[in-house]
Amino acid sequence: MLVLVAVLLVAGGLFGYDEVGAWGRPDRATVTVVDETPTPTSAGGTPGSANDSVTVVDANGTDLGAVEVRVADTFRKRYTGLSNTASLGPNEGMLFVHDEEGEYAYVMRDMAFPIDIVFVDANGTITAVHHAETEERPYTRYRGTGKYVLEVPYEWTTDHGVEVGDRIRIDWADGTTPAGTDSPGT
Repeated sequence: MLVLVAVLLVAGGLFGYDEVGAWGRPDRATVTVVDETPTPTSAGGTPGSANDSVTVVDANGTDLGAVEVRVADTFRKRYTGLSNTASLGPNEGMLFVHDEEGEYAYVMRDMAFPIDIVFVDANGTITAVHHAETEERPYTRYRGTGKYVLEVPYEWTTDHGVEVGDRIRIDWADGTTPAGTDSPGT
């Protein structure tokens, strides 16, 4: 499989707490961002497996950047997010996976550092990009529409030229791809 921009993503957190109450090793995944109209594929796959990937590209198929991420695919993981995380490296982040596409709001609860918050619809198209500073209550609600939300270091999207309309592609380690987030033009 051709991956334009590969990024090692950490699913489940660095020695993070999992659903069954055990401390475990993080799974890893890859991410790429793209800007192009998707061709839907069959649904399937499970996030959080070793070697999952997400790719970000522009409309011309140009790779825009890649980050190592943890996958937050349960309510508990999405609520906690990057809270209680000391910092992110320049190519680290978190991919939030919701059960369905919808309107969501994210806040900077217990955050020690600023981030970019990127909303992505079920077809992999970026619908909103926010640059979120750390803050105290009352929290700003960063709103957007999507099934996925990618949180990356502050100004990462600016530095990599990521904009609304660009695309992400997700490839699960089991060889499946969520419907609509497969490689553009395939």
